[in-house]
Parts: sequence; C-alpha cells; structure tokens
Amino acid sequence: MDNLNLSKFCIRLGDHCLIMAHRQSELCSNGPFLEEDIAQINLGLDLLGQAEALLIYAAKLEGGTRTADDLAFRRPERQFHNFMLTEQPNTDFAFVIVRQYIMSLYLLKTYQALSKVEDDTLSGIALKALKELTYHERHFAMWLKRLGDGTEESHERTQTAINELWMFVGELYEEDEIDFMAQKASYAPTGIEMKTFLMEHITAKFSEATLETPHSIYMTTGSKKGIHTEYLGYLLTEMQYLQRAYPDAKW
Repeated sequence: MDNLNLSKFCIRLGDHCLIMAHRQSELCSNGPFLEEDIAQINLGLDLLGQAEALLIYAAKLEGGTRTADDLAFRRPERQFHNFMLTEQPNTDFAFVIVRQYIMSLYLLKTYQALSKVEDDTLSGIALKALKELTYHERHFAMWLKRLGDGTEESHERTQTAINELWMFVGELYEEDEIDFMAQKASYAPTGIEMKTFLMEHITAKFSEATLETPHSIYMTTGSKKGIHTEYLGYLLTEMQYLQRAYPDAKW
C-alpha cells in the first residue's frame, strides 16, 4: 500500500478505537459497582492508547501536514470513519457489553493480521494491542454470560441490546477499495474471513449465555463514506469542545 492509502487505513482503525474509548470514558462513576467502574475505564484507556498510536502514525504517513490531535479533534463528523456500532450510546450496561464484545472480536482479528506485517510500526502497535484485546474479549464475554444467563431482567436487557445493535454488525465485514488494497498487502483479513470469525464466536458465546442470535439480514452501511447515526455528532461536540474553543492552547 502507498503511504496515503495506508494512512487512511490507520485513520479508520484509529477512529474505531477513539470513539469506543470515549464511550468507555462515559462510564466513569457510572459502572455497576466500583471495581467494574475502574475496570471499564482502564479498558477505555487501552483503546485510547491504540487510537493515539494509530493516528500518530497516520499523520506521519500523510507527510506531517496534520498531527494526531488534528485528526482527533479538528475533523468534522463526515470525516470520521468509525463503524456506526462504536458510536452507539451506553443505553444501559447490557448495551455496553454487547457493543464492546463484538468490537473486541473485530479488533482481535484485525490486529492478528497486522501483527504479521513487515511494517515495524504497525506490527508493534498490533502486538501490544493483541495482549490488551485478548483480555478485553475475555472480560466482555464473562459479562455477556453473566447477564444473559443471570436474572430474568438481565437476560431480557441483554437480548434487547443484541436485537437493537445487530443491524450495525454488517459494516464490520463490508469491503471497499481501501480494504481490498489492505487485503492484497496482507494488512487485513478478507470480508468473508472476518464474517466467518465473528459469526462463529458470536453465535457460540450467545448460545452459551442462553441468548439468541438475530436472524434479521438488514444491515446498515455508510460509515466508510462518512455517514453516521445521530449519536456521533453529539459525541464529537463533547469530545472536541476544549480543543475547538482554545485551538492554540498549550497543555
């Protein structure tokens, strides 16, 4: 891949992590109990670290015309390419767990491919991230089983979260030109490989947690073209406020 397209690839991946990190930060003081509150924030910090590393590298590949801060805080909504799934709100704890579990699987598969590339920067980012994501997946899978196979209310809330978030899963294995270039260079799995990986793990874990995998085939698309749900605009307004209010501030 040439530097420009590799930069776009890194920005996409960085956007997924950045937006999820912000959603995780919203759980500060809102966790179900103190230890889990702290755990969720630490998981968010892992994602923020991955986002920072990817956006720093993306800015370098662009030629240094923008910084990682520019990419995070000075892009409008239509220039973000995170999956719509990542921006969905923390409706309740079940929504958090379902959203993060599915995305943890996606990131695991993505970083597995990146860990083997000859690009030392990306492989280094991926190898570190794999250690973090392995724990993320286990943590969210534990909660999925605990909620799904718990009380009648926790089961119902978790199934509701699955049903409402399922329409956003299709984007995780959707492909476009950048994906095809990344696949050709062995930087990413194919859409079929990603879909197979996701569905095998998701259906097995849902079944273990006495939860049902939806049969709906309707899936949203558009985030790779900068199209998002209403929630991203509100999220960016909060996340970017300080940088936009004081653009020349030195911290």
